[in-house]
Amino acid sequence: MNRGSWRALTWIGLAVLFSLSLWFSASVIASELIEHWNLSSHLEVWLSASVPLGFVIGAFVSSYVGIADRYNPRNIFAVSALVGALLNGLLIVASGSFFGILLRILTGVTLAGVYPIAVKMLSQWFPKKRGLAIGILIAALTLGSSLPHFVVMFFSELDWKVVILFTSVLAVLAAVIVHWMVEDAPETSKKSPFSFKLIKKVVTNKPVMLANYGYFGHMWELYAMWTWLPPFLAASFISYSPETPYWFIALSSFLSIGVAGGIGCVLGGIISDKIGRSNLTIYSMLISATCAVLIGLTYGHFIWLTLILSFIWGMSVIADSAQFSAAVSEVAEVEYVGTALTFQMCIGFLITIFSINLIPIIQTYVGWEWVFALLAIGPILGIFSMVKYRRHEFHHVER
Repeated sequence: MNRGSWRALTWIGLAVLFSLSLWFSASVIASELIEHWNLSSHLEVWLSASVPLGFVIGAFVSSYVGIADRYNPRNIFAVSALVGALLNGLLIVASGSFFGILLRILTGVTLAGVYPIAVKMLSQWFPKKRGLAIGILIAALTLGSSLPHFVVMFFSELDWKVVILFTSVLAVLAAVIVHWMVEDAPETSKKSPFSFKLIKKVVTNKPVMLANYGYFGHMWELYAMWTWLPPFLAASFISYSPETPYWFIALSSFLSIGVAGGIGCVLGGIISDKIGRSNLTIYSMLISATCAVLIGLTYGHFIWLTLILSFIWGMSVIADSAQFSAAVSEVAEVEYVGTALTFQMCIGFLITIFSINLIPIIQTYVGWEWVFALLAIGPILGIFSMVKYRRHEFHHVER
């Protein structure tokens, strides 16, 4: 790849890192917002679940209308990041839970104009052998999603509004970077728009659906883990040592989700190009499912033990993320690749809403010690799908 491709990846990755800070900007200050909006317990989880819901709506509408094919992707990204920054900033003046959660849903809609568009731009700059490039992009997404934990570590003693303002400023910077620093790719990929008429071809294509089932299992675990690992770490550390400082808990969350996830994404991209996408996803889901079952057993015990396991979980839970989409793009026919990827993304993020909401319900019955075992169901089922998919992958490579 030429130097321009890697320069574009650097700027796009940085913009994704900044703009995705909007995803969990409200979650890290949930306790303050619950008190400020007088949120009931059943609405509390929607501080995080509302963003995936908005993302699904945005991704579906964007793909159906064909926004990415009709307009310059850099402009779509920049506008989406700017609007997302504004909506996020309006949380400061939101007077109640209805408008607050509505703003979070709309923020999710704008992020559908950021992440998928970034993938599109990247596919144009890296038409071949994009495993490492996609891994770096997902690493930026992971770091960006965990960035509010890093921000709150410094501003924990200040007003919660500072966290909101800071993440909004980062999203504005992302818009500036993409609009002024990123160039249009010299080659554009073929149009592959979303179409309801092509859904039947997607669901009847066995290799595509096997890769989708693997992705659905992965998504069942991923965002619920990202949402509820920080509260688990806080409860576990305080149970072991009540004097544990808040900044240490925030730093641990950032390291376990952002830093570990970033490392896992890059390694996953490199390894997948060597051993195959199916093998990488199988190994990653096996490790993450094991961590999901075991981490609860460290609750209230040595902090270093919990941290080690959460770091491994953070690496493995995201290392395979990009490979499911890459797998679909390789085995689907060109005419419905766009439909297949949109279908995969929309169903996957819908699933996250259920797992995010289930964790606090199940936790009241089984405690922190066993609640994450529920998340292991997804990757275990995903492993079975990707084992079956592996035969089709090797057949595709041989052709």
